Amino acid sequence: MKPLTEREIRAAFVNCTKGEAKRLSVPRDLADRPWDDLDYLGWRDPQAPDRAYLVTELADRPRALALRCPAPASWQTRRSMCSMCLTDHTGGVVLMVAPKAGKAGQQGNSVGTYICGDLSCSLYVRGKKDTGLAVRFRESLTVEEKIRRTKDNLAAFLTKVTS
Repeated sequence: MKPLTEREIRAAFVNCTKGEAKRLSVPRDLADRPWDDLDYLGWRDPQAPDRAYLVTELADRPRALALRCPAPASWQTRRSMCSMCLTDHTGGVVLMVAPKAGKAGQQGNSVGTYICGDLSCSLYVRGKKDTGLAVRFRESLTVEEKIRRTKDNLAAFLTKVTS
């Protein structure tokens, strides 16, 4: 992913108003992010633990989503799998809900999916971050194929939000 500025990130949101995008918390350490290893930039809002955001490139343009993260349920401490990168965690996967873009979102419609709670799918896929599980599922896919799958899953989720 190419490095993005705060201005580019704020302009990329597809499922919130310009005013909401202007007020949300953007990471201050953008220059320090491992951009070459990211399929998307994801972060949790430090002032609002139930909010998360992600930005990705789709059709060579940045697209960003505002997400809600309901409080974890008791079953979420069990082993579960991220829908984006298919990494399994114990308690590290969270249901993230995105209001739909446009009129559907204004009417309260939303789309949800299970994502790594720390939004580090790109690093898990590349083996640069570990879930800490003693036993992991083994896949025969190459790292490049896993990256492609993650990008495809993310694009499909973004399409559901914007359609």
